[in-house]
This record gives sequence, structure tokens and C-alpha cells, in this order.
Amino acid sequence: MARYTGPSCRQCRREGTKLFLKGTKCFTEKCPVERRPYAPGQHGQATARRRKVSEYAKQLREKQKIKRIYGISERQFRNTFEKVAGLQGITGHNLLAALESRLDNIVYRMGFAPSRKAARQLIRHRHVEVRQRTVDVPSFQVKPGEEIRVKQASREMPLVMAAMDQSSRGAPLSWIAVDKESYSGRMLEKPQRQSIPIAAQEQLVVELYSK
Repeated sequence: MARYTGPSCRQCRREGTKLFLKGTKCFTEKCPVERRPYAPGQHGQATARRRKVSEYAKQLREKQKIKRIYGISERQFRNTFEKVAGLQGITGHNLLAALESRLDNIVYRMGFAPSRKAARQLIRHRHVEVRQRTVDVPSFQVKPGEEIRVKQASREMPLVMAAMDQSSRGAPLSWIAVDKESYSGRMLEKPQRQSIPIAAQEQLVVELYSK
């Protein structure tokens, strides 16, 4: 499945909630979810008035929402689910923990990029190091204790500097430590569900894939 390249705000409107795909725009009055709180398209407003939604539709929408939040394809999402399905613990929680441990998400969470999409661009262009080695794979799984930093030569990039200025908007996460002076951070522990700020019903995804 090809990566979605259309308007990011259209995805938020389709899911009926902010997915925070556009960085600072999501916090302003220009956010389309605030201005047009219904699904996109010719029949968007009519769809919003429908009452009955099947259980399968709920499960599918929840899967789509989580995929869009993290900006990954169906194959990537399915592969991640299959990897965590056999682990101990609650499968839905393990799924979100694995998605949160992706390098592109960690770079975004640390405030080095305004969105996950921008974080992927930084990583692919070799601006990010893990354990002092350049990593250009956005899906790289970060392990507890590993240090992530923006390269010295890349710290003056407007995108990085603007993201750092805006990074104080959100509440700090207990499983991440960030040193803004050195443009570095560390994943302290595996993220627990209660410390992942995602409004999602991951159990519906487990039910969908378990059929």
C-alpha cells in the first residue's frame, strides 16, 4: 500500500478528531477540524448524521486512526501487530508501545520535529544519531537507555529550531528525558499505556485482527 500523500487535515476530519499531523497548525484557529467538524467530501455532513455504525466499522475506523496518527502503511501496521501478538501482557498496549518506540515518533516526542512526518524527513536525510551512529530508518526500534541526538551540523536548521521553540506546548512524558541544550534525549523505559497520550481504543484493533 502506497503512503498517503494528500492533505493531512483531511485525515483528521475523516476520523473526527485531531491527529496532530500538521505541527503548530493543529493548535491554532486555522485547524480544519475546528472549522469543519465533519467528514470531508460531498457527503461529509450527511455521513455525520448517520446513527447506526456496525462493530466492524468501529474496529476499522480505530485501526485507520492509529495508522494515520503514526503515519504508517497497512503492511507496517500489520507487521508490528504480528510482532507484539506473541508477547506477554496486553496486546493492545504492546502495540502502542511498539509504535511509540519507533525512531520517528521518538524524535517527534522529544520536540526535535513539529510532526512525525517532519521527523521521518529528518531521519531519512541523516540528521539524527542513535548511540552516536547515524540512523536513516524511521521505523528503527529505540530501546530503553539509548540516546538520540540531532547532529551538530543540523541543529541550526529552521525546522528543528522552530520545533524546539514549540516543544513546550505538550506535557513532558515520564519515559523520555530531553536535554535541549545538547539537542539530545534518552528513552528511559518502555512506554506504558497510561503514559501514552493517544486517545485510541486499541482493543478494537486487536479484535479486528483476531477474527
